[in-house]
Amino acid sequence: MRRGTAILLSTLGLTACISLDPTYRRPVSPAATTWPAGPAYTALQSNPVNAVDIPWRDFVKDDKLRQVVEQALRNSRNLRKTITSIESARAQYRIQRANLFPQISASVNVDKSRTLNPYAGAGGSALTMTNDSAQVGLSSYEIDLFGRNRSLTRAAYESYLSTAEAARATRISLISETITAYLTLAADQTTLGISQRTLQNAQRSMQVTGSRLAAGVASLVDVKQAETTYQQARSDVASLTSSVAQDRNALELLAGSSINDALLPAELPEKGEWFADIPAGISSDVLLNRPDVLEAEHTLKSANANIGAARAAFFPSFTLTASDGLASSSLSKLFSGPTVWSWAPSLSLPLFVGGANTASLADTKAQRDGYVAAYELAIQTAFREVADALAVRGTIQEQLDAQSALVDAATEGYRLADARYTKGADSFLNALISQRTLYSAQKTLVTTRLTALENMVTVYRALGGGLAERS
Repeated sequence: MRRGTAILLSTLGLTACISLDPTYRRPVSPAATTWPAGPAYTALQSNPVNAVDIPWRDFVKDDKLRQVVEQALRNSRNLRKTITSIESARAQYRIQRANLFPQISASVNVDKSRTLNPYAGAGGSALTMTNDSAQVGLSSYEIDLFGRNRSLTRAAYESYLSTAEAARATRISLISETITAYLTLAADQTTLGISQRTLQNAQRSMQVTGSRLAAGVASLVDVKQAETTYQQARSDVASLTSSVAQDRNALELLAGSSINDALLPAELPEKGEWFADIPAGISSDVLLNRPDVLEAEHTLKSANANIGAARAAFFPSFTLTASDGLASSSLSKLFSGPTVWSWAPSLSLPLFVGGANTASLADTKAQRDGYVAAYELAIQTAFREVADALAVRGTIQEQLDAQSALVDAATEGYRLADARYTKGADSFLNALISQRTLYSAQKTLVTTRLTALENMVTVYRALGGGLAERS
């Protein structure tokens, strides 16, 4: 048995193989090293806090929204699916890694047979024969002299890491999508309130014009003009009521279950007090740590390792089958019986395979080049996402200020026009135009406020925020 053990250990010593993988070098980032500059961009801080280091619970300041996001992280089926993908990729890596080690098995056999004794004559007795054996051995173990199995193991490991990064990206997306859905619901709730108030004001205008028509100081045209605003607001209320219901359905789908009414937003905040402001900094190197970029890089590394495995196919493969054991004609004397062993190495050298190995190597190289392009595209896409978000951030406050001023002016204009019409000093047309201008300006302000809040979330997500947890 000691001889067999020594044989197995000696084969393991041969597995200190070379690697035929190409030397991996991270591709140079195709994106600019600094963010864009110009009229659309505000000045950036030189030493900012990295968004990756800010936990999402510190970014989200509103307690109700925090609870909804936590519910989504607990219950999201999509996130659960990505977690099972990680487990599957880890198992595939372990399966491939097992090929680096010999598969050793033990067996005990008892072979008993009864046959006629050829030396006992015609009326002879039967002869009973027994053969007992115990063996430990390995079968068809490929000694990885040229690193094929190790290259395949590295490829499987990088695929596992790529899947893990994809899950991290999914987690960030879930947080961002849940917050965005929450904001959309809040915006539609706010717009619904505006439409309901406009509906009430339009109804009052209809009553005023109706009374003036009955008194002979207004025309039927005034009544119909007042009715147009009323019916428009009525239609908007119905449409927005439907939108609010659909917004809640979308939010609960992301959250994975129904959401308590107490956690739902009544309206958008007037300012960005729901979120922390995240500085972008000057360098674009932060993009290299985004999960989607790391996912693309691990996929590239996996393809690089596959080239090493394809190269190893051109070289001989050395396979070993060996066993060591004991044999006896009596089970009681098995461990004092003679030793039996076998040693069967084999060498296989590809001579002619119709160009399959060459084609396989060319295929792995083409895949590697494709993943280089995919990695570079991931960086460029990430850079554009951040640049677009920064362009909005650089101008959104000006839009908010202008739109708020417009609403203030339209509110005062409508008040004056309505008062002049009520006192008979002006036509209803001016009051109607002022009312419609105010209604439109109020709805646009809600949209602008929504854009500003969504931009804060986009900047945080695009810079890789959402991964860190509180210590």
